[in-house]
Amino acid sequence: MNVNEDRKALMGLLELDQLPDVDAPLRIIAREAEERDDYVLERLTLDLNGLEPVSALLALPKDRPGPFPAVVFNHSHGGNYKAGKIELIEGASYLDPEPYAKLLTSLGFAALATDAWGFGDRFTRKESELFKEMLWRGRVLWGMMLYDSMRAVSYLRSRDDIDASRIGTLGMSMGGTKAWWLTALDERIAFCADLCGAADYDALIEERRLDYHGIYYYVPKLLTRFSSGDIQAMGAPRPRLCAVGVRDPLTPGVDRFAERIAQAYREADAEHAWRLRQFDAGHEETAEMRGAVRAFLRSFTEE
Repeated sequence: MNVNEDRKALMGLLELDQLPDVDAPLRIIAREAEERDDYVLERLTLDLNGLEPVSALLALPKDRPGPFPAVVFNHSHGGNYKAGKIELIEGASYLDPEPYAKLLTSLGFAALATDAWGFGDRFTRKESELFKEMLWRGRVLWGMMLYDSMRAVSYLRSRDDIDASRIGTLGMSMGGTKAWWLTALDERIAFCADLCGAADYDALIEERRLDYHGIYYYVPKLLTRFSSGDIQAMGAPRPRLCAVGVRDPLTPGVDRFAERIAQAYREADAEHAWRLRQFDAGHEETAEMRGAVRAFLRSFTEE
């Protein structure tokens, strides 16, 4: 496998090859900060894609010096289109009670969350409307979501208070899927933790579970070139924690993609960097799962 050629082909399927380079200068439309009990919170409006403004939240450790390692936090779907980036500071019913902003900043990380297309402040059209319009205009909704995430990485790298060599990504459900896709596409991502977001696509078809996922999830012609395992393998050799629930109906076929990924890490002489953890859980982050995430993240701090 030639990873660079495969990554280029995947970008083509996502219609990302027609967009400006992810490192192109970006504009900060608005920025304000407030001190909270446990961290500093910046509220941002960014021009990431040239099509519509993107609202974002950036949580920064309080009373400690930077530059900080950082996490691109990808919010989940859950049918809650009004939530979006707020998940970073308020959590969700299927996440551990402690919001990720508090956990990440307590470990010394900065955490950036943006509203995905159709969520939060960008909930102006239905997901299906966005998908259909982009299909007509030669765009792919999932690709546009990922492009915004790659541009979010560029924003973090532009800041003096962020350690550009230690930017990772994290998410649950849709956010978990976005985390490992982002890792596959963007070599600037140093580590990945994805929860309840890794499925084998052929297994979804065979077990008739396609409707368990929103229409955002589907990329035209994807399976003519790539399996889920092929895409996930592009993340090697960077450290990754993949956490799944054995009773989760949204993530079938773990054994199918796991061997493909393990092979890529073996070939990169980085077997230790691939960590698959299966928990007695459904589509949820359990306390045990949160503990695994915490332990994984600690290895990327200097403390």
